Amino acid sequence: MIYEMKITKKVQYALRAMFEVAHRNRQEPLSAHRIARSQGISTRFIEIILNELKTSGFVVSKRGSEGGYFLAKDPDQITVGEVIEAVQGPISIAPAEIDRSVKASHFGDAAFCKMWNDVNTAVATVFFQTTLADMVETELSQSGKAALNYMI
Repeated sequence: MIYEMKITKKVQYALRAMFEVAHRNRQEPLSAHRIARSQGISTRFIEIILNELKTSGFVVSKRGSEGGYFLAKDPDQITVGEVIEAVQGPISIAPAEIDRSVKASHFGDAAFCKMWNDVNTAVATVFFQTTLADMVETELSQSGKAALNYMI
């Protein structure tokens, strides 16, 4: 049995929504409409995703005409892996480990099992070591834009 993790559109959009809120991390909330427009995603789909992210504790919302969304934690405290798992479930792109209680049925099962586990560990490591703050910093440095710093 081969299990492949596919990064669904829902996960991609959730990450884009979180990225947008992290990028514009400030004191006033960011509306779903503005997030959707900036990232080229339907407002209705973003609203559904933001509600799920709110339930998962990644964003908080403020109601009203001046309402919108804030990050629930600092962007350097939220990893890509956490968002993926909240939206889609466990991260595993390669076949799951063979149950050690069952005798291997083919020569090479142990070698393949180790390799698949190494692949899953490597992918999870990248996702869980990459924060929203890292993503924003990368985007700003790659696009030649400097992060605004109003600290005095």
